[in-house]
Amino acid sequence: MTYRDVASRPVLIWAGTAFAARIPVAMAPLALVFLVRDGPGGYSLGAALAAVYVLGEIAGAPLLGLRLNPDRARRHLAAGLLTGAAGFAALGLLPGAPAGALAAFAFLAGAAPAAATGGLRTLLTELVPERAVTQALSVESMLGSVVWSVSPAAVTGLALGVAPPVPLLLAAGSMAVSAAGLWALPARWGGAGTAAAGTARPPVPRVLAAAWPVYVTGAAGLTLLGLAEIVLPALLEQRGAGAGWSGPLLTGLAVGAGAGAFLYGLRSWPGLPRTRGLALLCGMSACVAGVALAPGTPWIAAGLALGGVLQSGALLTRNLALREALPPEALAAGYSVMYAAAGAGYAVTGGLAGLLLGVAAPSTAILAGVALTLALAVVGWWGEVRRAARSAGGDGAARRPGRPAAEGPPVRGGGDPERRL
Repeated sequence: MTYRDVASRPVLIWAGTAFAARIPVAMAPLALVFLVRDGPGGYSLGAALAAVYVLGEIAGAPLLGLRLNPDRARRHLAAGLLTGAAGFAALGLLPGAPAGALAAFAFLAGAAPAAATGGLRTLLTELVPERAVTQALSVESMLGSVVWSVSPAAVTGLALGVAPPVPLLLAAGSMAVSAAGLWALPARWGGAGTAAAGTARPPVPRVLAAAWPVYVTGAAGLTLLGLAEIVLPALLEQRGAGAGWSGPLLTGLAVGAGAGAFLYGLRSWPGLPRTRGLALLCGMSACVAGVALAPGTPWIAAGLALGGVLQSGALLTRNLALREALPPEALAAGYSVMYAAAGAGYAVTGGLAGLLLGVAAPSTAILAGVALTLALAVVGWWGEVRRAARSAGGDGAARRPGRPAAEGPPVRGGGDPERRL
């Protein structure tokens, strides 16, 4: 298994479509902060709008993801992407609207296209051979890192150098392009590997609920990204640096994440996946805590870059764990629920940061988010331990129905299904 297994024309088309769909998501929180930072609400209103945007994603991802049908998924996702583009356009064209209206537009922009991540990820895993799923998911993570490396600098440069609404108008256009790009991809996906005739399956919502520990640790992984995205401009000003440095510094975080994803997909790693995930989350938390306490911009940059390397491995591990926990027919919905769970972590952190920025220093807000991340990581790890113990106490089948026990070579005699991240 090598990265050459995913080098194909369909995957290249998928990458272009996914890039156009995801860059508005990456741009939105920082763009919302810059949109209103010079107004009466300042940074607190910007953090609140970013949290509302993510709340829209949280609500839309599971609701729309559960409705994805393999025969009609393309039309479903295109409608959501176009509606999201309309929400971004409204934010960019009406920046002086009342806070309530801005919040409604932000919610719509987040909710309508929220099922796209689950649908596109399911499609990607069907465009490659089964043996290359690990590498395909690593490529997806690297694409995400490119998105997150480009978007902060683009938002900062356009908002400060042109006008604050411009990034949101660019996001609207990009999302509309991604909707058109869906017609260059297969019309049907997500149906491979469904249960054989006469084989009973539990209801999909119950299957999804059983994987809750994976969602919790996924949420923990994104809380720190929320901290870096929302609080960093205020932290830089606290340290005597310009808010404009937030774009390049977040680009460094994304570049680190891309490097981490590439390295993770090159080999198998020792230890149980849940243990690896917890260790990576703890290391990432230490990096972000160091950012909060760093005396100058170079140290902040180093902490963010190293945190990005660890974050990509943690999030990839979670996606592979979910792939093993769910049957094939529930994957698109499961990825959407994972997206919602990660968004929940982001939103909680954003809301907490918005509250604390009004009464405490930015560094204090970051440390509070680190504490929340660690708590979520421990709860998720504990849930996975209990889930594994119940499986071992039953019939011993802890593997995903319809899939081989491992998707890569064994590690120290055991399967390593999460190696792909």
